[in-house]
Formats: sequence, C-alpha cells, structure tokens
Amino acid sequence: MTFTKTSHKEEELSIYSNSELLLRHRLKLIENLWELVLTNECGQHLVDLLEQLKSACSPEGQTSESPKQSVSKWIEQLELDDAIKAVRALALYFQLINIVEQHYEQRNQKIIRSTTTEDQVNGSKMDSVIDKLIEGETEKIVVDSGDKDYSYFEQKPNPASGGTFHWLFPHLQQLNMPPQKIQELLDELDIRLVFTAHPTEIVRHTIRKKQRRISQILERLDGAEESCRAMGLTNSYEAEHFRSRLMDEIQLWWRTDELHQFKPTVLDEVDYALHYFQEVLFDSLPHLSKRLQQALHSTFPKLKAPSHKFCYFGSWVGGDRDGNPFVTPEVTWSTACYQRNLVIEKYLESVAKLNDVLSLSLHWSNVLPELLDSLETDRIKMPDVYDRLYVRYRQEPYRLKLAFIEKKLHNTKARNEALSNPETRKSIKLATKDDNLYPSANDFLDDLKLIKLNLEQTGLNCQELDHLIFQVEIYGFHLAELDFRQDSSRHSDALNEIAQYLGMLDKPYNELSEEEKTAWLVRELKTRRPLVPNPIPFSETTTETIETFKVLRALQGEFGLEICNTYIISMTNYVSDVLEVLLLAKEAGLYDPVIGASTIRIVPLFETVEDLKRSYSVMKELFDLPLYRACLAGGYEEIPTNSQSNLVLPKLTPYNLQEIMLGYSDSNKDSGFMSSNWEIHKAQKVLAKLGKNYGVKIKIFHGRGGSVGRGGGPAYAAILAQPTSTINGRIKITEQGEVLASKYSLPELALYNLETISTAVIQASLLGSGFDDIEPWNEIMEEIAIASRKAYRDLIYEQPDFIDFFLSVTPIEEISKLQISSRPARRKKGKKDISSLRAIPWVFSWTQSRFLLPAWYGVGTALQEFLAKEPEENLKLLRYFYLKWPFFKMVISKVEMTLSKVDLQMASHYVEELAEDEDKERFHKLFSQIAKEYYLSREMVLKINQQERLLDTDPELQRSVQLRNGSIVPLGFLQVSLLKRLRQYANQDKAGLIHFRYSKDELLRGALLTINGIAAGMRNTG
Repeated sequence: MTFTKTSHKEEELSIYSNSELLLRHRLKLIENLWELVLTNECGQHLVDLLEQLKSACSPEGQTSESPKQSVSKWIEQLELDDAIKAVRALALYFQLINIVEQHYEQRNQKIIRSTTTEDQVNGSKMDSVIDKLIEGETEKIVVDSGDKDYSYFEQKPNPASGGTFHWLFPHLQQLNMPPQKIQELLDELDIRLVFTAHPTEIVRHTIRKKQRRISQILERLDGAEESCRAMGLTNSYEAEHFRSRLMDEIQLWWRTDELHQFKPTVLDEVDYALHYFQEVLFDSLPHLSKRLQQALHSTFPKLKAPSHKFCYFGSWVGGDRDGNPFVTPEVTWSTACYQRNLVIEKYLESVAKLNDVLSLSLHWSNVLPELLDSLETDRIKMPDVYDRLYVRYRQEPYRLKLAFIEKKLHNTKARNEALSNPETRKSIKLATKDDNLYPSANDFLDDLKLIKLNLEQTGLNCQELDHLIFQVEIYGFHLAELDFRQDSSRHSDALNEIAQYLGMLDKPYNELSEEEKTAWLVRELKTRRPLVPNPIPFSETTTETIETFKVLRALQGEFGLEICNTYIISMTNYVSDVLEVLLLAKEAGLYDPVIGASTIRIVPLFETVEDLKRSYSVMKELFDLPLYRACLAGGYEEIPTNSQSNLVLPKLTPYNLQEIMLGYSDSNKDSGFMSSNWEIHKAQKVLAKLGKNYGVKIKIFHGRGGSVGRGGGPAYAAILAQPTSTINGRIKITEQGEVLASKYSLPELALYNLETISTAVIQASLLGSGFDDIEPWNEIMEEIAIASRKAYRDLIYEQPDFIDFFLSVTPIEEISKLQISSRPARRKKGKKDISSLRAIPWVFSWTQSRFLLPAWYGVGTALQEFLAKEPEENLKLLRYFYLKWPFFKMVISKVEMTLSKVDLQMASHYVEELAEDEDKERFHKLFSQIAKEYYLSREMVLKINQQERLLDTDPELQRSVQLRNGSIVPLGFLQVSLLKRLRQYANQDKAGLIHFRYSKDELLRGALLTINGIAAGMRNTG
C-alpha cells in the first residue's frame, strides 16, 4: 500500500471547500441561534408558526399545490402582529444565511489562493469531452475562428483558480502569446466600475454594519474551532464565547427596525455608497495591483505592470440627475467635498500609522540632503509644528516630516469643510502651496515619494508607505470620479428657451428638423460669442441646466479634471443630442471653439432597441464633423496665430477616445431579454469597427443592472461573452446598489470580484474566440432575437389587459412607497404606463411576485420556432452554439438561472388573491399565456444544455437557490395577505367606509417588510 503525504492546507481545501461541510455546519448553527432568539423574544408559538408556513413548500423550494389553499386561508386569519413577526423572522433568516454564504465564499477564496499549485495554475485545457459530444454532428458547420492558438475554450480557467492572475499569465505563456502584445494591452488597461444610486439598496446602513460584525465574529469562531481541532478538543471557552456573541448580535438585530425611517436624500445615498470605500475598498484596492504585479513578474519578469490605477471606481451618486429633481448643482458640489473629506481622513489615519513605523534615528540611519532641505522649508512655513515637536523628533527626521505632512492634510481638510458650506465658500480662493496645505493629491504624493526615495537610497523599504502611495495614486483627493447624467430632452428644452428669448431662430428650436438643428449647433459652436445672458432670465428648469455645467466647470477648477470629466446623455437619439451638450459646455468654459478642445467627454447613452440600431449612424455622423473629431483629438492640429484660448484647464487625455454607453435595462423592458442582449452585442461590433475606421478608440460603458432582467449576472462570463476586438483593455461597467453588498462587503470577496473582472478584460482582449464573426451564426441569432422580441412585445405592449394585470398582481404601487431612494419610480408623474415606469421597479415587481418575467419571456417561443424548421439539425446546432459560442452560452445560462427562481404556483396565488373578481377571467388568460411560455422556455433550455433539471451543471448555485426558495414561499403568502388587506383598506377609504382593526400605516409597514424580506431572499431586487 502506498501513502501520499497531504499538506494541511490541501486537506483543509478538500474538507471545507469541496464538501461544504463547514458551510452546512455554520448554516445549521445560525438557524439554531435564530430559532433560539425567536423563542426568547416571541415564544415557541412563533417558531411553530414558521414551521407550519414552511410546510407549503416542496423539497425543490417551490410552492406545493396541495396545501396552498389551506395555508392561504390560515394566513388570512393571522393577527397582524403575528404576521409581521413572521415576516421579520423570515427576512432576518435570509440576511443571516446571506452573511454565512458570503463569509465562506471569502474563506474559500483565501484557501484556494493559498493552495494554488503549478498543476492548478497550468492545468486549464479544453476538455476533450466537448469534442466527443459534437463529433460527427457538425458536418454542415464550417467554423473559421481565426488563430487556432487563441481559441475561446483554451481560455476556460481551472475552477480552483477562478480566473485569477496566477492562472492567466502562465496560460498566456502556454499559448505562446507574444510578450509585446501583452505589454501593449497592459499599457492600455483601463477598467472603471461605477457605483449607482438606483433604488435597489433596500438594506439600511445600520443593518449593513450589523452584517459586517457578524461576519467578523464568524471569522473569529473559525479560528477558535480550528485551534480546538489542532489540540484534539471538541470545544473551548473561546469558541463558546464567539457563539454567545453571535447570539447577542442576532438578538440586537431582531430589536432593530429594518425599514428606513425616512426617505433618503441624495447625500444619504452618497453616504451609503461611500460606506464600501470606507470599510473595504480603500484598503483593498491597492492589493489588486500588487497581485497583478506579482503574478505577471513570476511568468513574464521583463514585462512592466500597468499603472496602479488600471482598475478604479466612479460614481453616479450625486451626479446622476436624470429623472431625479433632488440632484441639484449644490448637491453635486457637496458630494465632491464629501468624497474629498473621506479620503483625507483615511490618509490621516495612514500617516498616523506611518509615524509608528518610521521611527528611524539619525544615530543609526543616514538621511539624504533633499529630505533635510524639505524639513528646513517646512520649518520656515510651519514654525508652530516645528516648535511643538522639535525636541521630541530632533533625531527622528521621518517622524518630523510626517508631522508636517499631517498638518498640511489637516489644513486641506479644514479648507474642504469650509468649501462645503455655502456661507463660507464664496470667500475661499484657489489653494496654493503657500497656504501650507495640499492644492492637489500630486503635492501630497511628492512628499510621500521623497520619504520613499530616502528609504530606498539608504537600503530600506516600508510596505505601509508603499501601500499609502498606491492609495494616493488610485484615489487622489477625489476618491471616485463623478459622472454627470441628464436626459437629452433637458438640453434641447433649455436651448429652445434660450433661442426663443434671444430671437435667434425663425421658429422654435424644438420644431427644427434634425438637419436644421445640427447646422445651427455647428454654427454656434464655432463662434466665441456668449449665448447665455448674465444674469440668467430663464425658467427654473433651464436655469438649473445651465448651472449644472457651471458647477462642473467649478469642480474641475477646484478638484482637477479627475473629479468629473464625463457627461452622459440619456435617451440619445440623434447627433443634435450630443452637440447640444457641447454647446452648453462651451457656455460654461468647458469647451474652447478656438483650439477645439474640451475638458469633458460627452457620452451618448443608447437605451432602447431602436436607439441601439441607430447608434452606428449617429456616431458616424459625429465622427464626420471636423469640430467633433478635433474635440476628441484634444484640439485642432493648426490653431490660428495670435488666438487666445479661454481653456485654462489641462486637456483631457487620452486623445481620440470615445466612450459610448449601452443601456441594458430599458432595452430589456422595451424588447425582452434575448433581443436586448443581441442588439447590444451587434451594436458593440459595429461601433468598434467604426472607431477603427476613424482612428478613434471606443470604450464601451455597459449599463448593467444587478438582476438578469437588467443585464446582471456573473461579470466574468459576461465580459468573456463580449464580441471579439470590442474591449481592447478598456471597459466601464455600472455596479448597482443591490449587488454592492454581495460584492464589496468583505475584503477578500471584493478583491476576488475585482480580480476576475480584470482577468476577464485581459483574456477577452487577447484571446478572441472568432465565433462572433461567423455570419451564418449571426443570421440565426438575428432570426431568434426577432422572434423573441415579437413574442415579448405581443404580451407586454399589445395585450390590452396587460397593464391592469401588472398593476394588480405585483406590488408595484407598494414598492413606490418604500423609503429606499431619492428618485421617483416613474419618469413622469401621474402616468401609469409601462413606458414611463423606470426599469428598476419594473423588474423589482416581477421578482417579488416570483414571475421574474422580464428576464426570460419570449425566449422559449423564439427557440421553438427555430427548432421547428429542422428539429434534429437545428437542435444540434444550438447545442454546438452553447458549447462553442460564449455569447450564446451566457444568454442561455442567465435564462436558466432566472427560470430556477420562478415559482408559478406562487405567482398564480398573487393572481388569484389580488385580482378583483371582475378581472379574474381576463387575468387568468394572461397567466395561462405566461405559464405556457415559462414551461416552453424551461424545456428549450434543458434541451440545449442537455440537463435533467435547471442548474444541474452548477450544484452550488442550485443549492443556494433551493435553500432560499424554500423560505421565500411563506413570505410570498404573507405578502399577498398583507397586500390584500392594504388594498381592501384603500378601497373602503375611498368609499368612506372604514371597518378595519388595523390602521393603514400598520398594514403598509407589514407589506413593506415582506418586500424587504423577499428581496433579501432572492438576493436581488431590481
């Protein structure tokens, strides 16, 4: 018998990661503590009630048909207090298991990273089973995928490495990827993730802090139990102590209100978003750069790593004014000050830590003259600091230097706080170095690099200092770049009023043809004559539009171009939409017609399917305009002599870069999931080709939501599924509120998410699949997408009863009452139609009622129609697509995941209980149509991926979905009961007859709690 020695880490990986024993153990512990808290707080009857509610669920997590009616009647008879307690208990349960799963996802990432071997790193090869599956079945298919060495299936990462840098670079070496090509890409690497303030962050800030504390306790409990095991013990005081602390935290959480006590302001939303920077990202992001450097140099030691800021963050919070009247110029200014204040506070903490580390004495360490000279300069400028600390630090020059740095940071922070106050702002001038503060982050960086140089020249290194330098290079004094966004109609309406006031046109601007608008805008953009009078004599809306550009200019002057240099135009339809923004920018001094340069990038957002189809022609017409091309290039090649520029800010770099945003949410709402994804895929291809023809680099901004119905899903697979040659190292992606907690609450999870995104961008840029360019495949996808769009629109827009159905059988009206966002749920007040409804509450509502309709409807019909033409051959073809074509596999996988969350039994309960009696007959017909499409879509997906059940290929996700589905069922029953009572109350109130035991506020509170709970259970909202 032969024994193989196994390392402790390998044993840990096998036991705790693969078998999920520890995860199951922790889930059981949490459930026991949860039940104990409920028993102590509410009595055994609540635990018994919850067990009875769970009996309405099948083992697969779906609603059981047999007990549905009896459970429904029984819930109807519950006292409101008991119903609310049950709702709160189930919502708490979901939050707790989410924490446990996230914690152990993070733990597994640490274990996998620490146990990665050469075999794991180099063990990613195409599984020969794939070729066996399709062998002999594809004679009619001719595949020309370009360079054979760089095929897509050679990119598939080993599951243990998960697409990490340590997998990627050895893999590129195996494929004989030219180092020069890798270097060119790394030099261009530009990944930006943008936090948004959409109304999906349904969990209170207070609750987020409790979640983090519980995760920290779990980590300590892990350590205590591992120590027990190492000593051969079954328990210890430490382990019991941490279990007791878990119990205390859960009990304190139970007595905390889950609902927001007030409708959050925009600045509250700023605080929510920046919470993740403060707690996790500020300290974690530099490690991403270090990981890339280490992995790159271990395989390609001669290659230069990208800048530390190859992956960075942006934010719409405080800058996105599209449909949100509360995002004013003053709020945007306050947001920028808020961000600078936070980042300076972080730097002050780091400098204080450095003071403990850099205790070097002149007795034992040399110092360069440059440092001594800077100390003398600081002594003259800040004698108070010198007099206070000279005796203490007379032999410790680094500490003395850090004291001067700390004083400058405090002065910078004080000035920033004064700038945030409208009363004191007017008297503050632009900062200079003579003010004993830092006018910019670069000045702060110079002082830090001086210390680093002195250390290096004397044979020393300080990792804490290196880490701080990384942070300053990434975050500067702005933390995250603010994007401005506004609807295109606001700009045209403003110019319409301005032109009418000045009598510049024969007819109103908005009545001009597109050709007439473009011609007038080009003429105005070439003149230096001001267009906007001073003072501004216009309406409040037009004045605010003008003031928005002025505040953008003021922000750049105070904070530098890095604070905000992107202006996004929602609902871009034509060239004039872009030129209108450029003209308003000219009026604010952001564009100079003399040199042809601008300090902002204008980003058209193509949202609907029609806009996506029109994107090529719009951009081509823009690129054909000399003034616009000059703007992209940083100005005209030849500038007239003796001409003076008004643009005192530095030019925006890099040159010849056009950012274009593609909207997933509205295109999905407009056209359905399959059609939306295909139109976005096609648009990227033609835009990339257009940019190449004009010598313009195209950077696609993906407006992805958190849910699949709004473009969400695993980012790694989604990036790899983008068309070949459309990324080229550059990508920008929205990170919606609902996914922030799951991605960025814990440091290791945040790093893993950022690393997989970065790896995918490099992979997709270097290793194109070639399948996107096979024309017969594109023709087939076009046919399927058209059929899917037709089926979707036939239901959503053509069925006359559909809007009534939607308003009745989903909690859309109650969702609009949730205090989760500063932005209204609808674009236009009073209108109750699909077009005016924002995509987020649209998806949110269908998720609550377990339909999840926007993410799959129409897919089944489209696929079946294609198969019906040649059943056997076309099925083989679709299976081949699934195996070989990243785009097609991504779409089918997302539909599969969504279908696994659908519960038609529960959805039918919403229809049966919430529809009025006179509506039931027509609503039943619609439900039957939806159910038929669901079963068809499920059948088609399982035929293509050749599985018996949904998610059979991903048992971890399957387990996670089933675990949640089982407990969401009783919440659904409770939600329906409370919505029913609430609506009955509203109807009686209208009739002047109120005979209810409970107030409207009590009923609304209960209903809103169920919305919170189901959102937590589904792990996504909108």
